[in-house]
Amino acid sequence: MFISQAFAQTAPAATGSTESSLMSLLPLVLMFVVLYFIMIRPQMKRQKEHKALIEALAKGDEIVTAGGMIGKVAKLGDSYLHVEIANGVEVQVQRTAVVQVLPKGTVK
Repeated sequence: MFISQAFAQTAPAATGSTESSLMSLLPLVLMFVVLYFIMIRPQMKRQKEHKALIEALAKGDEIVTAGGMIGKVAKLGDSYLHVEIANGVEVQVQRTAVVQVLPKGTVK
């Protein structure tokens, strides 16, 4: 009297289940493609340009470090370089700390 009768139902037909699963993955794939072109690709390009800048450093180049110091390259090493920030004052910095190479004659 209090229990309702349960009727057996047949399973729905499985037509188009692979198509619906591919359509559910489409937004995820689309988001990854957009993320790649907006964030990952420009960052890789920037890293490549920075690496080329560091490898092209030469004695006498005028540079800006990541800390904001401006000076001339006095000595070059494999991973470090000496930067002359004033007459007779040299500091040792890592090559990766170089952010920008200035045009000649900027530092006096």
